[in-house]
Amino acid sequence: MPPATLLTVQVIFRAIPTALLAAAALITPASAQSPPRLPEPEIRYPFVCTTARNGLGQPIVDNQSGHGIPVAREDSAGRYPMDDRGYPTDEADIVGWSRDCEAKTRVDYLYRTRDGWEWVESPEAVPSEGVVTTVTTEGDTVPLIVRLERGTIDRFMHSVAMLAPRSEHASSAPDLSLWNKRLLFSLQGGVGIGHSQGVWSQNAALYEPALRVGYAVVSSTGLRTNTHYNLIRGGHTAVLLKRHFIRKYGEPLYTVALGGSGGAIQQYIYQQNHPGLFDGGVPQYSYPDMITQTIHIGDCELLEHFFERTDAANPRWRDVEEREKVIGLNAERDPVLDSGEREQFDGLYRMYARVGVPTPNGWDGAEALPLTECRPGWFGLTPLAMNARATNVEDIDKLAEGADSVHWTHWDDAREVYGVDAQGWARQTWDNEGVQYGLEALKEGSITPDEFLRLNALVGGWKHASEMVPEGCPHDLSHCDDPAEFDPWSARQMNLSPDRERPAPRTRGDTIAIRNAFERGHVFLGRVNIPLIDWRHYLEHQLDMHNAVQSFVSRQRIIEAMGHHHNQLIWFTDARPGEPRVDHTMEALDVLHEWIMNIRANPGGGVAGNRPARAVDRCWNSDGSLIAEGDDVWAGILHDAPPGPCTRAFPLHSTSRIRAGGPLRGDVFKCPLIEVKEAVERGMYAPWQPSEGQMARLEEIFPTGVCAYGRQP
Repeated sequence: MPPATLLTVQVIFRAIPTALLAAAALITPASAQSPPRLPEPEIRYPFVCTTARNGLGQPIVDNQSGHGIPVAREDSAGRYPMDDRGYPTDEADIVGWSRDCEAKTRVDYLYRTRDGWEWVESPEAVPSEGVVTTVTTEGDTVPLIVRLERGTIDRFMHSVAMLAPRSEHASSAPDLSLWNKRLLFSLQGGVGIGHSQGVWSQNAALYEPALRVGYAVVSSTGLRTNTHYNLIRGGHTAVLLKRHFIRKYGEPLYTVALGGSGGAIQQYIYQQNHPGLFDGGVPQYSYPDMITQTIHIGDCELLEHFFERTDAANPRWRDVEEREKVIGLNAERDPVLDSGEREQFDGLYRMYARVGVPTPNGWDGAEALPLTECRPGWFGLTPLAMNARATNVEDIDKLAEGADSVHWTHWDDAREVYGVDAQGWARQTWDNEGVQYGLEALKEGSITPDEFLRLNALVGGWKHASEMVPEGCPHDLSHCDDPAEFDPWSARQMNLSPDRERPAPRTRGDTIAIRNAFERGHVFLGRVNIPLIDWRHYLEHQLDMHNAVQSFVSRQRIIEAMGHHHNQLIWFTDARPGEPRVDHTMEALDVLHEWIMNIRANPGGGVAGNRPARAVDRCWNSDGSLIAEGDDVWAGILHDAPPGPCTRAFPLHSTSRIRAGGPLRGDVFKCPLIEVKEAVERGMYAPWQPSEGQMARLEEIFPTGVCAYGRQP
């Protein structure tokens, strides 16, 4: 984090009281909330079945009324006229439809060679030569053969994998002699908005480092946020999957979770909402939850549109490092991109030039490609999550009844969480009423008062979902032949100034939706009391969306809710371009094993009293050499102290809301408001003292007041 930003964060934490989430006394602080009251997960229709394209065959017929995916008559060998995705063609004899996508459970076996996994029908078919061997936690050297159960639970495709001895018979009960009695949930990330069964991941289902030593590994497409982000439904799926495992394979010694990004979010949220589901976890590349990320990510395109369209004549915004002073997220003049990303954004900038949009840092097609984390990190996710007319769900064309009635938003897919408004649309939490973008930059002198006023007058807000329209180019590539359709910012979904002078309307979040998000288990409140090792590769130089500050956002919430963070460790490993990435996941699982077993042996000591010696904060160089470990290695981030060695080694960045004066904990959807006059009297803008004309402009921009993040409700 740049020194000025870090100082701002420290001051915020010293000044802001716990209660900062209230809006008109409707929203109680996270740290004061009772445990979430989970609604019953609702079943969404229509729902796209994907069993055939994922190796489970056609779904089971459950209706004759033409709802769902058509199911074809099969011959004795299980064949039917199908397309390349496994769906029946027009020549097929349709015998019914599947609305809920259930499939028959099947068991397969795989063995590992030096070249990869090979599938067989039984361990007896595994050749005697060429099979990789492995050593279990019990010290047994065995061939790496895995039994893989696949089927459907809660409409999603699940899997259970564990080592199988060569002597096991496929027709008999599973031989559990090589299972070390440890159960691992393999959770996955991505961004999805529901109405699909998803895509099964062999890599997640066969998490090899854990399978090698004897863990049982379970996964589900319902535990992949690329399928959906309804964490009520996901938590329900996780509970059912664990129940199924215990019923079929027995009670595990303990259960741990592993997963990155959305897989990390699931660990924080599911254990909060379902205490006892996990005994420990390794959240990787973590965020505390998804819904609070939308607070600042919803700002990304508004701000980029202001920089590149509305105020394009201002040369300041052509420097991405100047943009960072407002956006807060990382910015680079020449970031590390993979070949696909570089090609994508090279093409985007060429379209900028084609339609006359000034490019950052005067990009002219040379190798340097200046970007902020908004691009490429979060590019395209705003329309995906917020626009009812946009979706990334595949195979919609295979639904017999179509999907014209679907509101394609995250909020609609979790209606049971957020509620529905009087028009029948899901309530939304996103709000920027009173947000003073760039406030910290103004106070630092990084932008002028006139720039601050223009920015906040014209940045605008997002329309209600009912007013949104189809996206243009490049979100819909079919429109890219028409320069008038070029709209990488989704500006057609924004509330903008009619004349670039009158203030653009801001967006008011629905207070019922905000309250429900906290009360119904979609916000991480910090209430989690199992060992967690929050580990990530440090990727800030790549403009990666998994910004490193989020590990400390979770820690701050834990501190405020629990009074300590004894149960959460933060591990960073540097990851330099072109160098092999050192993976500390199995080391984390080993530490968790010792920690959990200590707790089992001494339950009265709790999580804090049973921490093993290795359970401390750490950070490593990219070659795996240790930089530092101990309780103070991250000093200077969440409290006022000289920076620790890991703090110095891994600079953190910020967000647009922190740069607008908000707290690092990042869960203020709707800020308390005060009148502009009171804000000036409090010295909120110091050292700037607005003139009479500037005061009038501030009051015109913020007729309902400005954010006062430290104000008690």
